[in-house]
Amino acid sequence: MKFGIVVFPGSNCDHDAYHAASVNAGFGAQYLWHKDTLIPDDIECIILPGGFSYGDYLRCGAIAQFSPLMKEVKKFGESGKYVVGICNGFQILTETGMLPGALLKNENLNFICKDTNLKVISNDSAFTSAYQKGDVINIPIAHGEGNYYADADTLKMLEDENLIVFKYSSPDGIIEKQYNPNGSVNNIAGIISKNGNILGMMPHPERYSDKQLGCDDGISIFKSIARSLS
Repeated sequence: MKFGIVVFPGSNCDHDAYHAASVNAGFGAQYLWHKDTLIPDDIECIILPGGFSYGDYLRCGAIAQFSPLMKEVKKFGESGKYVVGICNGFQILTETGMLPGALLKNENLNFICKDTNLKVISNDSAFTSAYQKGDVINIPIAHGEGNYYADADTLKMLEDENLIVFKYSSPDGIIEKQYNPNGSVNNIAGIISKNGNILGMMPHPERYSDKQLGCDDGISIFKSIARSLS
């Protein structure tokens, strides 16, 4: 399979995503420039990487949603193909409406960069099938606006339809406010779309996809996608 990693002005995790997909996971990968207007036919999963697209001016992801390639990314997602938004990529997905909700400033108003524990809430998705439900994985965060918000109706829909795949937790899998680094509603760290082909998450799996970095808990997301396509 082959991943396509979109590069926006200000992306800073595009190389990490490329390395994780190609070197660590062993799949094909290529960069896609944000001004491109076509997605190559052999791309099976698009990654919107973390960073500060357009310097986060106006609002995180608010300008990137208008990049020419995003029209094609939306069509790509609407056709049922896989799209992953990591950190700033998640923010872009909510700005485009490809995923519900919004990412607000962290509750403490500070930029936070640290390891977090995530509990796998559902492994019944194309992005989490290589995990076991209830697994607790270690994935770092690095953001100033990672406080996921959704109104009560949307939150109920996400919970009822099993669209929440990761929540912040203790190392033992306890989901309580004290283990929530940014104030996200219900400790939500990652969600998928209704038809299950679009993932948005604030933590960075690509940064923990290599044992040389001390942890490769994130590599199973890339392997889950490949498993779903095989």
